[in-house]
Amino acid sequence: MTVVSVGRPDGVLRAAGLAGLLALTLASLFVGVGALSPKTLFSDPEALRLMMVSRLPRTLAALLAGSALAIAGLVMQTLARNRFVEPATAGTAQSAALGILLVTVLWPEAPLGWKAAVASLAALAGTSVFLALVHKLPPTQPFLVPLFGIVYGSVVGAAATFAAWRLDLLQYLEIWTTGEFSGILRGRYELLWIAGALVALAWWTADRLTILSLGRDVGVGLGLNYAAVLRLGLVIVSAVTALTVVVVGIIPFVGLVAPNLISRFAGENLRHTLPWVAGTGAALVLSCDIIGRLIRFPYEIPVGTVLGVVGAALFLALLFVRRADG
Repeated sequence: MTVVSVGRPDGVLRAAGLAGLLALTLASLFVGVGALSPKTLFSDPEALRLMMVSRLPRTLAALLAGSALAIAGLVMQTLARNRFVEPATAGTAQSAALGILLVTVLWPEAPLGWKAAVASLAALAGTSVFLALVHKLPPTQPFLVPLFGIVYGSVVGAAATFAAWRLDLLQYLEIWTTGEFSGILRGRYELLWIAGALVALAWWTADRLTILSLGRDVGVGLGLNYAAVLRLGLVIVSAVTALTVVVVGIIPFVGLVAPNLISRFAGENLRHTLPWVAGTGAALVLSCDIIGRLIRFPYEIPVGTVLGVVGAALFLALLFVRRADG
């Protein structure tokens, strides 16, 4: 990866992006089986209760999960120095699911916070193994990295599936591996605020992460504590991924599409692009969640399923546009 500054988005584009995200947020608050409108919020106590217990937590969860996953994907691409990896396709999310399965077997009554802690440790171990193996691949073959990530993630996922099958926990594993927001209520999503805090930490260390993307030799030559920043990046990726898996399940393609989309017009300086990547990830998850609520109304399609289709189409479009530009 190289650091490129192609120019920051101007004020008009920034205002348009904020307006679009605000519109999606308002739509999410008032779209659903239960009829809600701004007028009924002030006249119907049940409508206000529905908003505070269900719609508002669900919308906040989608915003937090989308922005955090996009930043986790950006940080992971920085650590691997490859634009074609993300936590959901490189074993991090699968390792987190394996960790949740482990704590469920050994401590069935464990609180959600302890499940998130064990899942974070498992995701950290899985991501560390992935990065250690990736750095042994030839740098002249960048497409080997995503291919290896898919194979590695499939192996970890297969191990989790086999263990769940032997322990008769396949239904639980399906919940953790399918991202959806229908079960999000007040008191069930608050762990995602920790993911939001990790996004702020990533922004605070954005300059160091940008230098990290230049490689060990260049980073050390510029005075960077390479090992410490690498560990910090691993913690951010692992904790964000584990928290989202525990709360909403695995949501694919967010960390792959959002960073690649933003890098097209804003370059690869993390200090400038990180807010845009976070906003794009939040908008992508929120819009797909709304589509999932509407496409078979009054039933819902999980956001992970919708993003599996939309995210794949967007990524293929990015690849073909890049080929045409080249």
